[in-house]
Amino acid sequence: MRIAIRNAGHGLAQLSQMLVLLVAMLITSWATPAKALPLFNRQTGQNCVACHAGGQFPELTPYGRLFKMTGYTLGERVKVPLAAMVVASLSKVANTSKSDNPDTDFQKDNKLIFATASLFLGGKITDNVGAFVQITYDPYATRTDDGQFHGHTNADNIDIRYADRFVDSTRDLIVGLSLNNNPSVSDPWNTAPAWMQYVPVPSPTSSQFIDGATPYPGYAAGGNLAGITAYTYWNRTLYAELGGYQTSRGLLSFMSAGLDGNASKTKLDGTNPYWRLAVNHEWGAHSLMIGTAGMTSKIYDDPLDTSDPATLHHVRDWSIDAQYQYLLDPHAVTGQLVYSHRRERYPDAQADQAAAFVDAAGNALANTNAADTSKLLRAKLTYVYQARYGGSLGFFNLTGSTNTANQTTGFDPGTLALTLDPNTSRVNANLSGNPGTRGWTYEAFVTPIQYVRVGAQYTAYSRFNGASSNYDGFGRNARDNNSLFLYLWAAY
Repeated sequence: MRIAIRNAGHGLAQLSQMLVLLVAMLITSWATPAKALPLFNRQTGQNCVACHAGGQFPELTPYGRLFKMTGYTLGERVKVPLAAMVVASLSKVANTSKSDNPDTDFQKDNKLIFATASLFLGGKITDNVGAFVQITYDPYATRTDDGQFHGHTNADNIDIRYADRFVDSTRDLIVGLSLNNNPSVSDPWNTAPAWMQYVPVPSPTSSQFIDGATPYPGYAAGGNLAGITAYTYWNRTLYAELGGYQTSRGLLSFMSAGLDGNASKTKLDGTNPYWRLAVNHEWGAHSLMIGTAGMTSKIYDDPLDTSDPATLHHVRDWSIDAQYQYLLDPHAVTGQLVYSHRRERYPDAQADQAAAFVDAAGNALANTNAADTSKLLRAKLTYVYQARYGGSLGFFNLTGSTNTANQTTGFDPGTLALTLDPNTSRVNANLSGNPGTRGWTYEAFVTPIQYVRVGAQYTAYSRFNGASSNYDGFGRNARDNNSLFLYLWAAY
């Protein structure tokens, strides 16, 4: 870690200079303290800590969850329902020497970059209809053969809702519908796959090992789909949501706008069911949620050819999660725990096939699996003081079945020499065929003024691609991927 921090000194100086400039600009612009956060907080007139735990977006408080479940309709409609965010960052990988092509494996390493920007639209449309729409620009979306990066804009998270609330002396009932493009983006808790990873991950490969790129809970169906879910929240205690997702097309093609045609879109067969159940309890400054969620997906192996049902991947995801919050000024504590399980059954043409490599003696390896399972444990504890200073500690542990189909390094059948798949980078290679990845992320951040957060993360690996050492077969160790990540996140 000391080596990574020392090597990142120049980038940290650049980030500090940018922060000073940005703070000066903001102080000049705002002579009095701001009273609201972007878009939704301008609509409600509430301070940031009302909706976000410790003021740290996008972590929601109980009030923030109610605002979301009531369809983003609380408060008065904003005349210009727009907000924006930008992220500047610096990533530094601990060891870039064990690479055949560092320029490709560690793009923009130890350099301050403008990482991403998003435009947000939405808020209250009518008393019962509201929306959250995110459009994101990635300045490093593609790279041409001459080494030049080119930006791209596409639809990101979209959540359009109808909701109603019925309150009397014996009940508090919320019911609603959500039209969205990402399973769990409608979820009001931050243990949901769409929200637990919250700092945007820059595209350059120097950021491929930072916390946001480590194993997180998710659904195999991915995002940029089109789905509708129905949900209910009873007496701020029981939450249930049920829906289904299909490939976005026709009138709903805007849900995946900006993706590179059919080739980059996930193609699903029929309607794929999604469900979510949670029990919530609030007392004083405390709240506790325990829940479960899942999705069954049928995904075409080739998005350009959906004519053959035999090419489907059948995936079943389910998870158990819990979240605890203590919110009493000046303290904000959030603890999150998720255990997720996935089983994927492969198309017949990919199951039980001969392995591409042999062992050191030239003997055949086991055939590829017909199905794989993986299990992920993810935990995080965050503390914020005075809605300004904070830190978090995160743990991740991915385990799963070993499959020779996942080996990208092995002994060539003809020469018995250790060989790397030519389509794989050594940095991402896998000698074991196992996905096992484990580590910790340490984070500290400060919000010097509202709308701006500056943070530093350090992600340390004790296991990567099934091994602690020599996971690629050529001497790269899990700790070589340890990464320092500095970010400046501003929104207005």
